Amino acid sequence: MKAIELKNVSFTYSGFNTKVLNNIDFHVDYGEVALLSGFSGEGKSTLISIISGIIPNIISGVISGEVLIDGKSIKGKKMSQVCHKVGIVLQNADNQIIHKIVEDEIAFGCENFAIPADKISKQIDRVCTIVELDKKAGTHALSGGEKQRLITASALATGQKILVLDEPLANLDVISANLLMDTMQALAKAGYAVLVVEHRLDMVLPFVDTVWNICSGKVEKVENKQEYLRSQAIKINDTSINCKQNKKIIQVNQLAFSIKNKQILKDISFDIYDGERLLLLGENGSGKTTILRLLSRLNKPTGGNIQQMINPKLKNNYHGKKWFKDIGIVYQNPNYQLFMPTVEKEVAFNAISMEYANEIIKMFGLEHIKNRHPQSLSEGQKRRVSIAAVVAGAPKVLFLDEPTVGQDYNGLCELVSILNELHNKSGNTMITITHDMRCAEALCDRAILIENGVIKNQGDKSFVKKYFSDKII
Repeated sequence: MKAIELKNVSFTYSGFNTKVLNNIDFHVDYGEVALLSGFSGEGKSTLISIISGIIPNIISGVISGEVLIDGKSIKGKKMSQVCHKVGIVLQNADNQIIHKIVEDEIAFGCENFAIPADKISKQIDRVCTIVELDKKAGTHALSGGEKQRLITASALATGQKILVLDEPLANLDVISANLLMDTMQALAKAGYAVLVVEHRLDMVLPFVDTVWNICSGKVEKVENKQEYLRSQAIKINDTSINCKQNKKIIQVNQLAFSIKNKQILKDISFDIYDGERLLLLGENGSGKTTILRLLSRLNKPTGGNIQQMINPKLKNNYHGKKWFKDIGIVYQNPNYQLFMPTVEKEVAFNAISMEYANEIIKMFGLEHIKNRHPQSLSEGQKRRVSIAAVVAGAPKVLFLDEPTVGQDYNGLCELVSILNELHNKSGNTMITITHDMRCAEALCDRAILIENGVIKNQGDKSFVKKYFSDKII
């Protein structure tokens, strides 16, 4: 039986003339895991918004055709009615988390569905075991990948038999990604319908039954999964000039960091050199983002110290505009950084000149959307804009937290090439966090592995390759 079915559906956003979806036919059956793939900006998020009732209840536009959920039309139904059938896990986990404690967050949806209290408690224990989360943990202290698992757990707990996951692997390490997809397979065998929207095809294809590709407003079924993967094979030429490590710019000494009674980092020491590309590796929750925030002075350490030689005049003060002229930070969630009314103004806001802003807009392939509001873009496009806006300020040190999230294969290659081109031209220092095995080697000269809040190991590109190879199941 079909859980989701779209018949001859077209959609155009209010204020625009171009159809995002054009007379598409699409379906997902109970008992299967289906993949929806395609380039950024082709309409994947739009299709999900239609399935979930976000369109037209929250986002307006002109829609035609028939949308069936569990065999029944959702035309005229409120979003709350649709959500009783469809559980949605969106790309931006932070926007979906309300409560401070994991178990309270999971219970919230169950309570809205009027599930009895005794059953809610059992559901919380069940789903926390499935996604490997501590139900007593604080949500604010979770890593990006752990937050992704939390909102997935919240959807599972409410008992909807139709699950839609938008880029669920984006912030997950390899082990967590396999854990999540194993869970989705098991749910499908138990009678669920699972739709996954994902760019990391090499990670997700082994777990899916059906593949759909969206392009130019059309959706077509893919008959040969392996041929589809080969057709989008990544070839990244790493032309970056390796750092000789002859000038130290940051020295980390016995660094420690705790939140309340939870120790996140302990006794970490390493150096960063001018012009190098340093990669931070580790599983979700290991402390990578915390290190990045401490290095960039968004947080203060609770033990040890960080000495900076980027700008000796600033010594080691923890605030000031002059510091952030030398430092550029790209957050894991691009929505935190996008606040101007157009893409052009976003990139120009911190740019060293309007001429350079226009050069960056062209380099990042943003000319066709420069007059769009950044928040109206797909997550992959938002990511590009957020990076472009930061590098337009020509920072000496660039911190990148999961920079390739939401990028299709072509977009990934282009983005890595751009970052390395800018690195070569400017001689900047790049510190990157990524779980994306497709590009990790091409974004580093040296890598440090963080495990349980300490440095477990470190090495060069060969170390990175081995790290990901060992993780593949």
